[in-house]
Amino acid sequence: MRLFRVFAVLLLSVAGCTQETDDGGFAGLAETGQTDASVPFLQPGPGDRLEFPRDLGPHPQHRIEWWYLTANLETSEGEPLGVQWTQFRQALAPRSSTQAPPSPSSWPLQAAWMAHGAVSWNGQHRFAEKLARGDMGHAGARARPFEVWLDDWQLTSEGDNGRWRLQVSAKDWSYDLSLQVKGEPVAHGDHGFSAKSASGEGSMYFSLVDIAIEGTVIFDGQSLSVSGRGWFDREWSSQLLKTGQQGWDWFALHLDSGDKLMAFQLREDEGGFVSGTWIPAEGDPVALGGDDLILTPENRRGDTPTRWRLQVPDYRLDLVVAAPPGDYRNRGQFPYWESPVAVTGSHSGEGYLELTGYGGE
Repeated sequence: MRLFRVFAVLLLSVAGCTQETDDGGFAGLAETGQTDASVPFLQPGPGDRLEFPRDLGPHPQHRIEWWYLTANLETSEGEPLGVQWTQFRQALAPRSSTQAPPSPSSWPLQAAWMAHGAVSWNGQHRFAEKLARGDMGHAGARARPFEVWLDDWQLTSEGDNGRWRLQVSAKDWSYDLSLQVKGEPVAHGDHGFSAKSASGEGSMYFSLVDIAIEGTVIFDGQSLSVSGRGWFDREWSSQLLKTGQQGWDWFALHLDSGDKLMAFQLREDEGGFVSGTWIPAEGDPVALGGDDLILTPENRRGDTPTRWRLQVPDYRLDLVVAAPPGDYRNRGQFPYWESPVAVTGSHSGEGYLELTGYGGE
């Protein structure tokens, strides 16, 4: 749930492309544009199904996709520390999954990539951003062996045992983390098709919600041994936000009971579209709609709501979700809020909060 209309404009600019974007929807993603009619952009729908390991890799016939990890960690001194990593792909032209990528010598312009990384620790938040042109070797992704990279920022699998390694470095911080993926992927919405409006726009969306993490974070020259748990999201579409949607509020929560909750709200001119997934410690995930899930902002920093009440009456959930003190805006080309959160109320826990489209961002 993390891209907004101007992201496409940014990548088109970085790639040196003068293609204009439509004002409707997410960068005009409802339109096919001037492309080879024999290879149109594909749009996910309710009948689509996930396939593994294929869907860990890229979807070149879709307009946009991302890989996204958040992690709630602790230092060896017991101090909370948050980590975020996201990599985005924006297609400028569709390519069938069976087609070979163009040769780098042709200076291809079929896709552009962006990566975001952040560390939140001790009331401080550090963020960095990288950009790359696609099919030139600087950035890419593959399903087997699983790998996503942009220059020296890399998420790589280490065999078929669910072990991954994430390496990200910036001017005054870096992290080198070992990830152990546990459990099966959680398909959101209708078997993986996640609606984003009442009129049917949507994306394919799944999560890996049980990831044990340990490693090292370097922060202002200080080496910190860290460990904790992470949440990995995978999403792709060719038609995401519709006209009138102003931004979103997204939550990924690990509860100390072993249960987990994903929830989001896409704010619209009249109300909003709410969806989520209840992931019990025992049993199958349950899709939640607007009648099941209540998201209420309580406190704000400026106009940014950083304390929320989340209620799921059918599961006796009445949660208060709050960001720690500090400013957690990712101040890239197009800022947004990305912070760890603490959970209190009917259940305790931790997680991550993402907010876009507020005036202070």
